[in-house]
Amino acid sequence: MALAAERRTAARLLLAYPLVVSEGPHADVFPLIRRHADWLGKRFQQVLGYRLLVDSSYARLFKAGLGAGSGRQLERSTGTPFTPHTYACLALALSVLVTAPGQMLLSQLVADIRAAAADAGIEMEETGRVAGKRTLVAALRQLVDWGVLIETEGHVAAIAQEAGGEALITVDRELARVVVAGPLAQARDGADLVRRAADPGFGGPRTYVRRILVETPVVHLDELTDAERDWLRTRQRREAQAFSELLGLEMEIRAEGVALVDPEEELTDLHLPGTGTIAQAALLLVERLVERLRPQEPGHPATGGTLVIGVAVPGELVDEVLSGLIADYGQRSNWQRGYVEDLPSLREAVLDLLVRMRLMARAGRLRAEGEGLLDGYVEEPPEGRTVTDVHGARPGGEGWVLLAAAARYATQVTVRRSAAADKGADVQGEFPL
Repeated sequence: MALAAERRTAARLLLAYPLVVSEGPHADVFPLIRRHADWLGKRFQQVLGYRLLVDSSYARLFKAGLGAGSGRQLERSTGTPFTPHTYACLALALSVLVTAPGQMLLSQLVADIRAAAADAGIEMEETGRVAGKRTLVAALRQLVDWGVLIETEGHVAAIAQEAGGEALITVDRELARVVVAGPLAQARDGADLVRRAADPGFGGPRTYVRRILVETPVVHLDELTDAERDWLRTRQRREAQAFSELLGLEMEIRAEGVALVDPEEELTDLHLPGTGTIAQAALLLVERLVERLRPQEPGHPATGGTLVIGVAVPGELVDEVLSGLIADYGQRSNWQRGYVEDLPSLREAVLDLLVRMRLMARAGRLRAEGEGLLDGYVEEPPEGRTVTDVHGARPGGEGWVLLAAAARYATQVTVRRSAAADKGADVQGEFPL
């Protein structure tokens, strides 16, 4: 039991923090990673197709992507998401640091980044301006957080000082080399890199489904191809046991999809319910949308019902509900003034959270319809196997869609037990949307 617990602790940490350094915030668990490196490496490769590199001073789990719109955004210390320019600064800094000396002055690093940008034909914002300096500082602070840069004397924030401050920086070239996980040499451009990173390789549907289960809050069936849905539905009980043993996660199986739940609430960077204006407004918005839009008789196809994975949200309804929430809770709950006075900004932030939680989505083509698949990734389920039909399970066209899992956050929840469940089929019930 102790051995299994140690391995599970190490695996959970690597999944949440794919780059762990021996002197960093998780130094207490790093010895467990080194102790079980061989076992962890084999298990991550077998289950998720991830490569694990463990060195004397760091451990790097090379994760793969899940396709467009599924990435985890980096944020500044203020919580503001990185802009494309901040990502550009980060990439340019890494390109310089892989061959940089062990120590260098901050001013030299900035000069080298500018030179790299010029060589690559990239236009950088004027670093002499306040906004440009802060953007570069945000990128360098991220490298400090990862351990790639060490502030030996002074701080990288000195760039933003009015007089142009200086600092002495220590560089960990090895860490700089292992930060990037995607197939850069093979990709034609950024969009191609995202597609190639999501390629499950020889593991095919098995690997992709496992990855999306682990890396996302919930997986709706129409987010999978026919072969992927078939693989999941025929093996989900066995997979539930495997994920429980490896990561301590529990699988919830519903007619509309599957979710892996962490009882300890550690393996997520998203929290709902949560604190703060955005999380509170998002929870209240979801409750009210479910109350208004819940279909009357959703069912499972196995029992002759109609599978409902999503329902259309009328264009004006989100603003109508948010305006009411601002009136009812804005002042009383001490919501941030900037959001209370700026409805479009509140709407954008709330919908962004709900999309990342997979509770709402933009209408459009889905993976089940071939969207986002690499050329050649056309695998069919075994001949004669019946696969759940997801056609029409959510509306097409344009606008917003409220997804089935959103009903988990409704004030009142009705659980229906289907005849299929009574017969022992792989359907526990339905998200009661």
